[in-house]
Amino acid sequence: MSVPKRFFVENLTYPAISEVYLGGEEFTHAKTVLRVEEGSEIVLLDNSGREYSAIVQKIEKHRLLAHITGATVGDKEPRAPIYLLCGALKGDKTELVVQKAVELGVSKIGVFSSEFCSAYINQNKLERLNKVSREAAKQCLRSRAPSVEYFGTLEAALKSASEYKNKLFLCEFLEGSEGSFSDISGDCVLVVGSEGGFSESEYMCAKSLGFSGISLGKRILRAETAAISAVALAAYFLGELK
Repeated sequence: MSVPKRFFVENLTYPAISEVYLGGEEFTHAKTVLRVEEGSEIVLLDNSGREYSAIVQKIEKHRLLAHITGATVGDKEPRAPIYLLCGALKGDKTELVVQKAVELGVSKIGVFSSEFCSAYINQNKLERLNKVSREAAKQCLRSRAPSVEYFGTLEAALKSASEYKNKLFLCEFLEGSEGSFSDISGDCVLVVGSEGGFSESEYMCAKSLGFSGISLGKRILRAETAAISAVALAAYFLGELK
């Protein structure tokens, strides 16, 4: 059975106002790709965690008008926040990591530049990553799309996670782990490097900020594989995949 198509909108004030216009890229996608018609049932999302059922009342040239019929709290959001910090990757690999991390239940994503990072992020790429997050959230029926932020240095990225309880720093040159995914509980931040990995000085910086070094075994994984695997492990041990 198909489910109603889902679209992100801003500044909803339901129940004070039950009529809302959908425009921009979301409208274009609704009209030209999903073929939404007048009378169609849709779901509107405003990143608050609530889901608004609505009926398409009118389709205009550049927007559609929807009437909200009710609101519920989404039940697909993670109980424990997971924050992924990932080094910028070449090509479209960062997009792959964002997509899969959102599907697995992360609450927030940070992309950073580091000593051995050879990729770069500009404003257009950052906007694209946030679009990937929204699309992935809709696909897996989440009611929130995790925000994607960019940090110019690893240290700035690490400091953005100062309030997290569990801090895991994945490092390929460690002979063993200083912590374990199976021991985590509550909120968690995961740090994974770019294709070049981390330097010893970056590892020591992370240690000084309260991070525990983690190994993913004796095989060297691609950066995108390591990031997705780490999120999956954290989600499992936090009870999100059970």
